[in-house]
Amino acid sequence: MADPLRPSAEEAIAEWSRRVRANREQVDRFREVDDGADFYAPIASAFRADPHRQDDPTLNVLRTMIHPHERWLDIGAGGGRYALPIALQAREVIALDPSDAMLEILREGMHTYGIRNIQIIHGRFPISGLEADVALICHVGYDIEAIGTFLAMMERSAPRRIAVLFERQPTSAADALWPAVHGVPRATLPALREFLALLLARRVIPNVTVIEVPGPSYESPERAIDFARRQTWVRPGSEKDAILQRIVSERLLERDGRFAYTWDPLKIGIVSW
Repeated sequence: MADPLRPSAEEAIAEWSRRVRANREQVDRFREVDDGADFYAPIASAFRADPHRQDDPTLNVLRTMIHPHERWLDIGAGGGRYALPIALQAREVIALDPSDAMLEILREGMHTYGIRNIQIIHGRFPISGLEADVALICHVGYDIEAIGTFLAMMERSAPRRIAVLFERQPTSAADALWPAVHGVPRATLPALREFLALLLARRVIPNVTVIEVPGPSYESPERAIDFARRQTWVRPGSEKDAILQRIVSERLLERDGRFAYTWDPLKIGIVSW
């Protein structure tokens, strides 16, 4: 007998899609600037990371899940923040990403660290025909409207799947700026809780590891304002930009020469099924 308190898979997918559409349509109503051909190009260099690092709690958990014989499919691999260290342990990594700028950072990392067992594919998932032992999404999926199709293709691509997601969408700190800047609450994207509800609605019982990580911080108030501009889509020098700069300056907290909207840690779920 169906549980009347638990949404069906169709209902959970529809609610996820509704929230993604609402988020996107809100941006289109209020944006003062376009995203450009490659949204991540201006910040791609920030995604460089040493694959040998030991201070990344997410990576430390992922390392325990890698077997040497496996091929991993990193969907939305970006600059290789996880593809590179996974390749040090796995047989091969397929790194898929639609951003040319991000993939160039990945290529630089492969060259710098002498990593050759990564196959780079420029494109956007889902792509048919990709096969691996493990399919990974790391902070990918929040803004995927066709989440049902995405998950189905992910499950066809690999018998083991892993998703790394924040408890709240990654840009949640900037969401709180929307009422002051645009006069409306932010239409927030789904995140970890909704993802788990979606899996359960699809009758999938996942394994979940929850960790805490430091929240984002910035080397200067100007960097924090740049981040806020990207997430509120205001044009530098506009009336709304003046409001944004004032609000950010009031809310930033300084610690040891760095600046943050909050120093509270963030929760991340590492979900496998």
